[in-house]
Amino acid sequence: MTTKVLVIHGPNLNLLGRREPQVYGSTTLEEINLQLLCEAEKAGVELETFQSNHEGAIVDCIQRAFRRIDLIIINAAAFTHYSYAIRDAVAAVHIPTIEVHISNIYQREDFRHHSVLAPVVSGQVTGLGVIGYVLALQGGLNLLVRKKE
Repeated sequence: MTTKVLVIHGPNLNLLGRREPQVYGSTTLEEINLQLLCEAEKAGVELETFQSNHEGAIVDCIQRAFRRIDLIIINAAAFTHYSYAIRDAVAAVHIPTIEVHISNIYQREDFRHHSVLAPVVSGQVTGLGVIGYVLALQGGLNLLVRKKE
């Protein structure tokens, strides 16, 4: 059975490449997704991507992953700091989840220093730029292997 990975991109990430390049770089969301698809193919896993600016759509996506997806990678963007609905959805589905942030949220404005997702995710990758998504994929797949041992 093929491992299935879901990558969720939150609000405003559809603007990557032109939104605050000094913070987020010049790589577009499409380029990130293509890089992840290549990495997933090399690893022999299936990968789906999803982006929404709407909290409820992200909750629905997480809920649809139940019993269908083996690993979630999520950059909840601004929702990271206050969306208990997304936090509760992640907790409810019991799917290993890696939280990703392109910038180092702990070096930015005070309101960004707290992640409501952190207590329910398996790990975080923050501040390493867009390569953080690939590292989250590699780390998450490693978690799944260790879980099976």
